[in-house]
Amino acid sequence: MPGTNRRLAALLAGLFAFAWAFGSIAPARADSVARATAAYSRGDYLTAVRILTPLALRGDAKAQSFLGFMYENGYGAPQAYVAAADLYMQAAICGNPFGQVMLGLMYDKGHGVPQDFVLAYKWLNLGAARAARRDRDYYLRLRNAVAFKMSAAQIAEGQHLALAWVPGQP
Repeated sequence: MPGTNRRLAALLAGLFAFAWAFGSIAPARADSVARATAAYSRGDYLTAVRILTPLALRGDAKAQSFLGFMYENGYGAPQAYVAAADLYMQAAICGNPFGQVMLGLMYDKGHGVPQDFVLAYKWLNLGAARAARRDRDYYLRLRNAVAFKMSAAQIAEGQHLALAWVPGQP
């Protein structure tokens, strides 16, 4: 089981780095994002955190989700689940698929937030629906793994919450 968690973390890190490097980036922050991605890729996590923090504080959803990942795993910052969940929540509310999926996983595990499979399902469902094609199947597998732990009524509630969600609202 511990090996599985490490492989999942490594897979998510690689997936995130790829999506971050090749996703759409607004020109005004492209240099900062490119520098943060390059720092992360070479293992200079302190520099990546230093670059991402001002962007995240200004409301950049990609920076929030990336910084949340770094706090969740203790890369360049102390491991802090509450801070990670908060950053993921901010990104998720903006509609960032990676932030939504990672927030869903935090609810699934009860890391930084109370364990809640219904909210986990909601955020994983939203993230899968908004994800790029290359990420969608993986996100759906994560959502379905959470659904396996739920009753039919809980799944229906999670689906209802996802359908009723409006960007900008928790």
